[in-house]
Amino acid sequence: MIINENDAKKRLDVYASEISEISRSNAQGLIEKGLITVNGEIKPKNYKLNIGDNVKIEEIEPIKLEVREENIPLDIIYEDDDIIVINKASGMVVHPAPGNESGTLVNALLYHCKGSLSGINGVIRPGIVHRIDKDTSGLLVVAKNDESHVFLSSLLKEHKIKREYHAILIGHLREQRGTVTTYMARHPVDRKKMAVVSPTKEGAREAITHYQVIEEYPGYTYAKMELETGRTHQIRVHMSYLGHPLVGDETYGGGKTQFEKSNKVLINGQALHAKRLSFIHPRTKEEVCYECPLPCDFEKLLKRLREK
Repeated sequence: MIINENDAKKRLDVYASEISEISRSNAQGLIEKGLITVNGEIKPKNYKLNIGDNVKIEEIEPIKLEVREENIPLDIIYEDDDIIVINKASGMVVHPAPGNESGTLVNALLYHCKGSLSGINGVIRPGIVHRIDKDTSGLLVVAKNDESHVFLSSLLKEHKIKREYHAILIGHLREQRGTVTTYMARHPVDRKKMAVVSPTKEGAREAITHYQVIEEYPGYTYAKMELETGRTHQIRVHMSYLGHPLVGDETYGGGKTQFEKSNKVLINGQALHAKRLSFIHPRTKEEVCYECPLPCDFEKLLKRLREK
């Protein structure tokens, strides 16, 4: 990867962590082993990058995975030797974490792929290039080897993976289409939440969401969003920021309307679905696009809104 002005002056370990979606400590270990070089030379972890530097991450020997394999059915949209595209069900956590040590997408992938997953993210997140929330359904791409992982992570960092989401919002957006541009960081009080913050706040990162109305109903809107950046909870925070939280999203202001209370059996968290995913394939270098249908409960909610 050739360093441009946006990444100049960053520490080598910080840049390697960002581009490969690995922890900073893992990046430091790879630098010490000589697996990450600058202009063909081994540099210290605190080396400050310059414009034009060529950073190369060597193929990394996969880390032995220790998370338990589980025979959990997967909705596989596409699979080859390099990637696997999954339609994740709402309610499934992507990778193990305290309180969610089993039943995750990673547990299922370990069983299905039988060791053919990128080891860059270690034993907890093998192959995971990007994530979607537990209660968000839809598409994500997983890397089956380190070369694909590095390539896809680079695309993600350069905003070259297109991710289209569909959502049901409370209320009506002021414009039929538009773009929300803010800065986001951890909520100052509730660390499990994200918030729109001043660009000068520590940890603030730019967040950009494009939206377009698909249908409107009395008091509700069905819309699609495309992420230009991929901050945690980005769509949920941005729609709440506009005054139109997602149906069922109690964390960010949803879940309080009579319609939501009357249809609680159909609402499992926020009404948000990652419907379309497109990117350059890491091996063929051709653009690929995948799409999956809306979940049944999501479709039923729309039907009831249309009948209001």
